Amino acid sequence: MRSSAPLFLSLCSLVTAQSGAWGQCGGVGWTGATSCISGYFCSVLNPYYSQCLPGNSPTSSTTTTTPIQTMTMPRTTTTTWTSSRTTTQTTLSTTTRISTTSSGPAPSGTAIRGVTAPVYHKYLQNSDGKAILGPEANQAKFIISGGTIQMSGTGLYLNIDTTATTSYKALSFGTTPNFSGWGLEGDTIITTQSSQFGRQLNYVMCGPVGTDSYVVYLQTGSQLPSGPGTCTNYLTMHLPCLC
Repeated sequence: MRSSAPLFLSLCSLVTAQSGAWGQCGGVGWTGATSCISGYFCSVLNPYYSQCLPGNSPTSSTTTTTPIQTMTMPRTTTTTWTSSRTTTQTTLSTTTRISTTSSGPAPSGTAIRGVTAPVYHKYLQNSDGKAILGPEANQAKFIISGGTIQMSGTGLYLNIDTTATTSYKALSFGTTPNFSGWGLEGDTIITTQSSQFGRQLNYVMCGPVGTDSYVVYLQTGSQLPSGPGTCTNYLTMHLPCLC
């Protein structure tokens, strides 16, 4: 009787060929699955760790459609006179115009929010270049890939004041990323161990300002800003719960 074990093992290999939600999908020395289940894409957080994140890959694609429009020009009639007869020749002219329309994919990404007071369910967004946590109605969506956090549809990147000498570092948005050490630990936004700040997951939030919003700083020590408003440390930022 022929054993069915090889067939069983083969089927198991097919089942485990993709990493699940938030699972590892790559990195130096990684020997497991390198693709993700439906609805997730494999994001490179650093050379040693890639993770399955919700949404579509930030790799953009452009679809080009080229409609062809044909315009019919008026008939041209030429009459030639000869000594014995008249010859009439009618010519129909056409002109072809080609127009090109390009369209890209719709913006994708995920929100980032606080989970404890005073920023419970307040969402990361841009306020004149400053990173703040504010009302859900104004939330932005972000693509976390390659160690950067980019605001979807804007081209802006979440940056850190790397020149600050205090242990709190202001977060801001800019057209060019100045920091490529962002990562995820589960659903928590962190700076990775290999970055210039090491592994950090805590933030200082100061406020309220404006419409009940809070200015965000990366926390690397125990110092606190003098404002605006009241500053609270040891706060964290997360992707929304998918449960």
